[in-house]
Amino acid sequence: MRRLPIYFLIDVSESMIGEPLTHVQNGVETIIRELRTDPYALETVYLSIIAFAGKAKKLCSMQELSNFYPPRLPIGGGTSLGNALLFLMNDMDAAIQRTTTETKGDWKPIVFLFTDGAPTDDTKAAFERWNSKYRSKANLIAIAIGDNMDTSVLKEITENVLQLKDTDEVSFKAFFKWVTASIKTTSVSVSSLNSDDLKLAPLTDDFLTKIEKEMNIPIKVDENFAVILGKCQNTKQPYLLKYQKRIDRNDFSHMTSAGGRQFKFVGGYPIDNSYFEMVDGYGDGNLSGKRINTSELVGFPSCPCCANHVAIGLCMCGNIMCVGHEQNSNCPWCGMQLSFRESGGGMDIGRTRG
Repeated sequence: MRRLPIYFLIDVSESMIGEPLTHVQNGVETIIRELRTDPYALETVYLSIIAFAGKAKKLCSMQELSNFYPPRLPIGGGTSLGNALLFLMNDMDAAIQRTTTETKGDWKPIVFLFTDGAPTDDTKAAFERWNSKYRSKANLIAIAIGDNMDTSVLKEITENVLQLKDTDEVSFKAFFKWVTASIKTTSVSVSSLNSDDLKLAPLTDDFLTKIEKEMNIPIKVDENFAVILGKCQNTKQPYLLKYQKRIDRNDFSHMTSAGGRQFKFVGGYPIDNSYFEMVDGYGDGNLSGKRINTSELVGFPSCPCCANHVAIGLCMCGNIMCVGHEQNSNCPWCGMQLSFRESGGGMDIGRTRG
């Protein structure tokens, strides 16, 4: 039986932390569960998952559906789409069985790309390689998650660009139901019709929109989110503080030097050190070389690891740590002992690439 290879290429950058990543994790598990009830899918579908942030990592090699178990999705820094595409192409070279004069190879692979942010790396070389050598040999469906996503860059590598504007649980469930239906339809096509033309399920509801025209200019740092990396001084565990850009043209109460730019607090999340394995060029807590003033942030949470009342304490080494009511604090980054006082105004702190 010829295989129908399915890749899930999943953005696990900091801007995905929280509900979006949880919904994607649950959605992939639902897809596998549903596909196992379909006899055509059981015969043909093989799956692989590649996660990417600043770097790309294969979480699961190409496996038949009956033996596939969805892995836990990690979190990392940056949205290196170019690196992810290069990683995918190299994996396809190794994993996909090509048709020869003696044997028929795999059906044309389907790649579902999930991302919510603008690329933070140079995509030119990867895009050129994809378009010249791989685009005609695979079906790539790019899904932009959220209404802040720049879709023009995705149109450079596929005509199948879809936008999931709402990121609530109901929308994600409907979306993954659509993905499952698309895989089922294609598996029937290859089995019964001997055709590997892409058979996407119809877009009958408005939760998912196909993008027909290029928009916006790509950026190197994802300005839709401000994500702060810190470390808990008690547990030494890293954490992420996620803020989302909001511009209220009728509210002038929080005007800043950035022309009214605000980032409202979304959530604080403990992470583990596997985060640093997915970051490009990790050196310290300022992973992007970019800074943001705290006057642009709306909402200052407690530590998500130990509940210290301040999660944004700036050490002299330039990194962020949590602060409690103790007289002296120890920086979990550099080990320096220091005492904190409340700042009377805004201060510049490092931010991740998003």
